Amino acid sequence: MRSAQPSCPARLAGHVLVIVLALIGTLCVAAPETTDQLLQRADQIKLANNDEFQILLKQLDAETEQLSPTQHDWLDYLHAWQLGYLGEYPQALSAFDILLARTQDATVRARARISLIYDQVNSTHFEDAYTSLNLLLDSLPQIDDRNAHLLILASAAYLYDNAGQYDLAMNYTDQALAYDSSDRPTCIAIEQKAEVLSHSGKLRVDDAQISSGIATCERSGDSFNANAIRRALAQAQFDHDDVAGALKLLKAHDAEVVSTHSSTTISQFHALLARCYLLTGDLARAREYARSAIDYANKQPYAKSVADAYDVLYQVAKRQGDDKDALANHEKYAAADKGYLNDTSARTLAYQMVNQQVLDKKRQIDALSEKNRTLQLTQQVAAQSSENRLLYIALLVSILAIVTTWAYRTKRSQLKFKKLARRDGLTGIFNRQHFFESAQAALRYGAKDAREASVLAMDLDHFKSINDMHGHAAGDAVLKRVVAACQTHLRAVDLFGRLGGEEFAILMPDCAEAVAAKRADEMRAAIAGMPGNGDAADVVVTASFGIATTRVCGYNLPTLLANADHALYAAKHAGRNRVAAFQGIPVHDSASASAAADA
Repeated sequence: MRSAQPSCPARLAGHVLVIVLALIGTLCVAAPETTDQLLQRADQIKLANNDEFQILLKQLDAETEQLSPTQHDWLDYLHAWQLGYLGEYPQALSAFDILLARTQDATVRARARISLIYDQVNSTHFEDAYTSLNLLLDSLPQIDDRNAHLLILASAAYLYDNAGQYDLAMNYTDQALAYDSSDRPTCIAIEQKAEVLSHSGKLRVDDAQISSGIATCERSGDSFNANAIRRALAQAQFDHDDVAGALKLLKAHDAEVVSTHSSTTISQFHALLARCYLLTGDLARAREYARSAIDYANKQPYAKSVADAYDVLYQVAKRQGDDKDALANHEKYAAADKGYLNDTSARTLAYQMVNQQVLDKKRQIDALSEKNRTLQLTQQVAAQSSENRLLYIALLVSILAIVTTWAYRTKRSQLKFKKLARRDGLTGIFNRQHFFESAQAALRYGAKDAREASVLAMDLDHFKSINDMHGHAAGDAVLKRVVAACQTHLRAVDLFGRLGGEEFAILMPDCAEAVAAKRADEMRAAIAGMPGNGDAADVVVTASFGIATTRVCGYNLPTLLANADHALYAAKHAGRNRVAAFQGIPVHDSASASAAADA
């Protein structure tokens, strides 16, 4: 018996069904992304998913020959951004400079300059960063791209925050929040606001707007900025003695932060984790996270996270009774902390310098415009009859007055800036550079007649604990009171300088060791007996002094400072709050003397 065969209509229906299914399958296959779409997606995920971002870069690199000039510029921008993200700052700065010199696209130029600012700050090119910011702000009215416009406002807030100009930084974060209320712009603006509030000591753990920023960032897929906000909140919890809360918040998101590959962010996260573990008594994890913070920050040896990490390693070694390791880590902490303070001062000084240059340039332009207007009037007057000669004379007087006023204002600005450059911004005494210059000159003068001089090294005892327990405002108040207490025992010819942090040096010309020791002890007693007031009302402060004289050590300032520092450490080891004079073999080795001068 033969099997039944399908009829013609049935076969036709089967063919139609096959064709329809094939068409449906074709329609369901997603069309490949265009180059512009790939570039846009890479730009959007570079922070949230850096691993996928790197894969996209390789995919775009394979299509280089097919890219348009603008697409090529965007790809070069993304490569330069990644270099800065990984901490390769010299290569990133060079790549951005090449791109800015070539690109004709206004949005690429703006985005490149925004990223360049962050890399310039991280590589301590502070003056260049403020110059770049001024160029960005000048171009802001011509920027049509909303994302670039928002990022310019955020970068201005970031840079002014770094200079300690918190009110100005907050103004730009508020502008960013008002500019675009959608999730991603709001996330970026709130993250920057959290940083400003944290650095200015005004961030509250219960700040509803800052806390809501985490959810806003997560809705937009921006885990990077979400974790930056968490770190700021954890720092606020830590500062308000809620160490357990800070630790819980940081631990929950540690792996996520590590996956971003951002060396700066991971270093900051792990430094704070190390401090939390130290206070909870978990010394092993405190040491582990401190070392991790140092490793991730290897491109920035003087970052605050590095100083905090070395301090944790010092505390761990001290508690475990490893004096050798404790001393080594304390020396590294002192160097990193001093470098961080110097960087902070350099940022403020760079802001003042660039700001002054902008003001001077504006005055010059105004004066030139006024001079041009006056010259035009002068030409008109020259064509008039002799009965206008009085007006001509008046115009000449006006020109002289304008030029004189401009010259006076410029000179006054220069003198004011010169004074600022020589003085420590907090205490008003000589800063490190000016103290070294003045002290070297005084020693050279004294050496001609073999006049004996003494150098005092002074360091406040346990000053780090004052900052940790009472806050930086109290620490600043203590430094001002200490300087005021010492100045009552100094002569007009004595040179008093702040070398960094809580370290000071005093040069006493025409002063023998016995007299210097007596005056040092008077200053020590004055510091110990200081009445409290303001932010530091209940803070008890003591100081240790080391003395070195030209009679023993010669007239080389680095040698004197190195030997005074040896005596200071002897005073510290003898129990602190005392004065010690250098009695050993003077340090004359040039490398040792140079190291002492830099310490």
